[in-house]
Amino acid sequence: MTNQSLVPVILAGGKGERFWPLSRRKRPKQFLSLDGSGRSLLQATADRLLAIAGGWQSVWVVTAAHLADGVREQLPELPEDNLLVEPEGRDTAPAVAWSTLKIAERYGREAVVGFFPADHWIADEAAFQATLNAAATLAAQEAAIVTLGITPTVASTGYGYIQAGDKVGVYGAQVEQADFPAYRVNRFTEKPDRHTAEQFLATGTFSWNSGMFVFRAGVALDELRVYAPEIVSPLETQGVAAYPTLPKKSIDYALMEKTQQAYVLPVAFGWDDLGDWNAIERLLKGENDNVELATHVGLDTHGAIFYASKPEELIVTIGLDDTVVVRDGNVTLIVKKDRTQEIKQVLKEIQANPQFKDLL
Repeated sequence: MTNQSLVPVILAGGKGERFWPLSRRKRPKQFLSLDGSGRSLLQATADRLLAIAGGWQSVWVVTAAHLADGVREQLPELPEDNLLVEPEGRDTAPAVAWSTLKIAERYGREAVVGFFPADHWIADEAAFQATLNAAATLAAQEAAIVTLGITPTVASTGYGYIQAGDKVGVYGAQVEQADFPAYRVNRFTEKPDRHTAEQFLATGTFSWNSGMFVFRAGVALDELRVYAPEIVSPLETQGVAAYPTLPKKSIDYALMEKTQQAYVLPVAFGWDDLGDWNAIERLLKGENDNVELATHVGLDTHGAIFYASKPEELIVTIGLDDTVVVRDGNVTLIVKKDRTQEIKQVLKEIQANPQFKDLL
């Protein structure tokens, strides 16, 4: 075991369907650059975790079989032994359980492990690093499964929420202004309606559930054996061969909502989970009327988002408001901004039609 404080695991198996048609089965959201930086979301996630890992030898990625070659292409420095390839997607609980077993096997039960979705955007990387140091310190000292809770800025109905309970201490990295109060988790709540979200915000005790968490390998495995034996036991005895028999469960449902060892570190480092096309506007909206990652000529067009995979192709609009237009190859998507969540429903229709199978 090297002397790094944290072994980061990137969860890179997602589909990103709400970014279709740019996001496809073999080119999901995490392989795309959506902020104009030229680095994909997966590459940017690895970039910001490298420092805390102490180098590529301690960065891990878990992904789906059909995406493994794409991960190798995007992260050529990643050691092959650190790429865990799931034969089929079973949601995040099996991914976390299998990764944690492999890390405990290599580094021991005391290794501090962090899990990070591959499709997040982080604004302040220095604050992110300081937060991870604090989370790793807490996880090393306590039998704690530490979640990073994002301080809410609006009453969003698109995120799960975590309620902080009793304060357990202040953790940091002996850096000025890098001390973070930690709390026991009172409860996890799935995506609420608008009224409930507003009530949550008013209390000042709720954070958004970021899907990032940190723990000692042994602590999490002990808790999984109690609350999710149907996942961890087959993986312990059969390894990856157990996958077809495993239930599809998220780590939130399988463990986080049940364990008594959940802690939350409320943080604010500028975060977005880039859930759908509207995230592009949140990242890139400047003084202009529209967000244009395309060549666009518009008349009386306001509050729109344009994306074209070939910038030399022209998009022309007249009289459009609050619309997303995406052009990728032989597919054009036009959707009102407030209905982007419904892209998944349209994809089900496209999947049912054999002539469109190459468009997925």
